[in-house]
Amino acid sequence: MNDIARRSARRLDWRPPLVLLLLLLCTATLRAQQAPGSGELRLIDAGGVAHVQASLDTDVAYRVDGLVADVTVHQRFRNDGKDWMQGEYLLPLPDGAAVYAMTLHIGKRTVVGEIREKQAARKVFAQARASGRKAALVEADSGNLFRTAVTNVAPGEQVDVELHYWQRVDYRDGTFSLHFPLTYTPRYHMAKGAVSAAHDPGIAATQAFASAKSEPPLRTQIAVTLNPGVALARVVSPSHAIETSHHGATWNVQLRDPSVVPDRDFILRWTPQPQTQPNVASFVQTVGGAHYATLMVMPPQQQARTLPRELILVIDTSGSMQGASIRQARAALDLALKNLRPEDRFNVIEFNSDMKMLHPQAVQATPQAVQQARDWVAALNAGGGTEMAPALKAALDGHAPEGYVRQVVFATDGAVDNDAGLINIIDRDLGDSRLFPVGIGSAPNAGFLKQAAVHGRGSETLIPDLHEVGDAMRGLLARLGHPALRNLHIDWPHGAQAYPRALPDLYLGEPLLVTARLDAPGGRVQLHGQLADHAWTAPVSLDAARPARGLNRLWAQARIEHLEEQLRQGGDEDTLRPQIVKTALDAHLVSRYTSLVAVDRTPARDKPQALRDTRIPNVLPAGSAFAQTATSARVWMLLAALVLLLALATAWWQRREAEDA
Repeated sequence: MNDIARRSARRLDWRPPLVLLLLLLCTATLRAQQAPGSGELRLIDAGGVAHVQASLDTDVAYRVDGLVADVTVHQRFRNDGKDWMQGEYLLPLPDGAAVYAMTLHIGKRTVVGEIREKQAARKVFAQARASGRKAALVEADSGNLFRTAVTNVAPGEQVDVELHYWQRVDYRDGTFSLHFPLTYTPRYHMAKGAVSAAHDPGIAATQAFASAKSEPPLRTQIAVTLNPGVALARVVSPSHAIETSHHGATWNVQLRDPSVVPDRDFILRWTPQPQTQPNVASFVQTVGGAHYATLMVMPPQQQARTLPRELILVIDTSGSMQGASIRQARAALDLALKNLRPEDRFNVIEFNSDMKMLHPQAVQATPQAVQQARDWVAALNAGGGTEMAPALKAALDGHAPEGYVRQVVFATDGAVDNDAGLINIIDRDLGDSRLFPVGIGSAPNAGFLKQAAVHGRGSETLIPDLHEVGDAMRGLLARLGHPALRNLHIDWPHGAQAYPRALPDLYLGEPLLVTARLDAPGGRVQLHGQLADHAWTAPVSLDAARPARGLNRLWAQARIEHLEEQLRQGGDEDTLRPQIVKTALDAHLVSRYTSLVAVDRTPARDKPQALRDTRIPNVLPAGSAFAQTATSARVWMLLAALVLLLALATAWWQRREAEDA
């Protein structure tokens, strides 16, 4: 081969790999620029300057009376751009929140929202949008997410949307708590065939997120007025710095900082003085001739007999668990492994896009087996998708030996979008197991975790911070070692409609909380259950119950959840939908079939003027990464580097062959 031919061959040999390299590098750059969390609501002008197009500030005001909280969420939508705008925002609320009112404030004008069937509300909103009138719409999206939209906001104008909802106060291990989700973990779409409903893999395109470091256009303030009904020993927040003061029996709580970035859930806890902790608490309300009662009963406080157990530990190692979340999960499982007793049996399962089991089946908790498991867990890293279904099936597939209790501890952030399919697996495969979800991270999918616990006849535990892993897991393990009450049922007065219908087993320190609608005020309630070695019963008189507000809407919300559960299990929609709609309309609640809509009757935008749609992003949860199945920018960069090395090696090899020829 002559010199000219060799030079030509070398030039041609370089072109394909170089072209591919450039393509990969361009793709990596675009992927990095388009990565969620980069604040995509900014427009770039001709000079290359980014402009924020809209912003949303949120104030949250709690009023707590005993076991019920009345909450006002005040959102200020500002149009900082040059165009008329319609903005949308996904608002996470606590699981079981009963959203009952909305008010639209435009300057000095106030418009009160109406509850309507969802399609009718959408039609009213669309007509307002087309005619240039300001309007707001709130509808249930999925799980604990609510979609809010406000339309026809003029450049430089501010529109205030005020939402009201009721929620229950949680009580566990002698401590009351409130949980307000300020953001949510991006939901992963299950792969096709993984569960009953088919979805394309990947993150839903409708989810928009901004990084807290990118100066997101969201700020939040929180204030709580607390009337606990008992003397308190302390009031604390493990999630945020707070300031507290009290006057008599009323406590006032506010964030220490004037406003915070909403990148983690707000949690408030208050502990009664020991001598005032009640074994029984009951609250009643009469509204429009209807009577309601909420009942909370603590199980017996004596230590139940410890039973040997078969403990199945499951850890989520998907991409959304990167960072602090995977460290929390590893620490949680390590503590559970260290607390195993020689008579216990155990296994460990990890899942992301795939599932791996430490052992084919549960093994005895010998010191050697426990140490092997701890080493295995310590080496786990997060990455990939959230294919939860195979791990859930594997964890529930088994039966404990005679005399053992079988318990499944499932550590995850719950970042999945098909809750119903996973709940179906629990209903079908639970058997004699009990499921205990452990919510990991600063903004876990609490709604799914709670439903999984209810259907798994266990309880959920939330661990928002790495420093809380020890206390939270020790509390959970202590409860798991002492099942207090099983086979629970309640005798209500005749004609009562109580929810939830299926009652879980109770463990030491966990309350039973049920809401009922009664035919008449007062009466007597009798609880029955089974302790380790004998029957247990407890009477409760509703005549001595304390008055409370909001029980009617809490009952309606529980009834709606029960009817929607029947739908999920294949119930007749033609029969169940009218019942859901009637319950929601009577209580003025947002549901899957009803929405709140508010429309200003005064036109604001002339029809020829363009209306721009925009999405207000949620802030990514602190300490978490965006779980996605598409190839990340970092992987594309690695691929580009590999192609470059391959190109160099190929060119070198071909050059040697040409020289040898």
